[in-house]
Amino acid sequence: MKALVVRLDSFGDVLLAGPAVRAVAAHASHVTLVCGPRGAPAARLLPGVDDVLVWRAPWEGFDAPAVDEADVDGLIRSLRAGSFDTALVLTSFHQSPLPTALLLRMAGVRRIGAESADHPGRLLDVRHRRLPGRHEAEAALDTAAAMGFALPPADEGRLRVLPPPDTTAMTGNGPYVVVHPGASAPARAWPPARCAEAVAQLAAAGHRVVVTGGPDERALTRQASGDAAVDLGGRTDPRTLAGVLHMADVVVCGNTGPAHLAAAVGTPVVSLFAPVVPAERWAPYGVPCVLLGDQDAPCADSRARHCPVPGHPCLNEVTAEEVVTAVHKLL
Repeated sequence: MKALVVRLDSFGDVLLAGPAVRAVAAHASHVTLVCGPRGAPAARLLPGVDDVLVWRAPWEGFDAPAVDEADVDGLIRSLRAGSFDTALVLTSFHQSPLPTALLLRMAGVRRIGAESADHPGRLLDVRHRRLPGRHEAEAALDTAAAMGFALPPADEGRLRVLPPPDTTAMTGNGPYVVVHPGASAPARAWPPARCAEAVAQLAAAGHRVVVTGGPDERALTRQASGDAAVDLGGRTDPRTLAGVLHMADVVVCGNTGPAHLAAAVGTPVVSLFAPVVPAERWAPYGVPCVLLGDQDAPCADSRARHCPVPGHPCLNEVTAEEVVTAVHKLL
C-alpha cells in the first residue's frame, strides 16, 4: 500500500506529526510526506518517511502564494502519477483539512482521512473528531488510528528523529546547557538582554553554555553568548542541531521548532512558553519540561504573532534566576 501523509506548516508542526507518520509506515509499503518549505527539513529527519514532496499551499502560512503561483495542477499531476492508495491529512486544531482533501480527490487518491470540525461532504472517507485536551502529537496519532494505522506495540509514541551526528567538534567536550534565544514569532520570544543575563548566570553557576540559532539570528546569538558561551549561531543545519540538542543536559527555548527537536532527541526543556497558543497542545512532548511564563496572561489563546499586550508581560516578567532554577530542577 502506498500512503500519503500531509502536514503543511512549520518545522515544529512536522516533528509533532512524527508518531503518526510512523503509525502509517507500520502498515504501508511506501510513505510520502507532503509538506511546505518550512517543514521540509523536519520531514527529512523523520523515521518512516520514504519520500518528501514539498508544496507551498495558498492557504497555509503568513506568506502564502497566490493560487495561480501555487501550481495546483502540477501538484495534482504529481500525486496522480504516484497512484496513492490512502492519505492521512494532519492539521492543527484551528485548520481545515478540506482544501487538501479536495486536491487529493482530484488526484485520484482512493481513501482519505482527517480530523474535521466541518462537514466534509464526499471529501473524506474517514472523518475524525478531536478529543478534548489532546496534545497535537496525540491528536495526530488519534486521527491515524481512526484510519486503522496503529503504532506497533513496541513504539511508545514519543517524538523521534533519525540518529543525529556526533557534534562534539562543534560544542567541545563535557556537559553543557543549550540556550536557543530565537523564536518563530515575536510574541514567543524572550527579550535578548534577558537571554544574555541567563547565559551569564548559568556560566557563573558552573555550566558550560552553548547558544544556537539560525543563519538570520547571528546577531541575536552573539548578544546572548557574550564572552560566556559557545556561539553556534548560523553554524547548524537541522541535522547537526539535533546532534547539539541531543548531547545537551537541558535546552532553554521558547515555543518554537527547536523545542520540539529537543523533545525528539530526548532532552529535557525549560520552555519559555507564551500562552498565545495553549501549552496543553503545544508544549514539548514526552520529555521532562518546566514551563515558564504566565499561562493566564491576557494574550492567552490569541494565536498572535506580535504580543497584543503592552510590555509583553507573559515572558518579559520571567527572570534569568527563574531559568537557572528551572535548569537545576531538570538536572
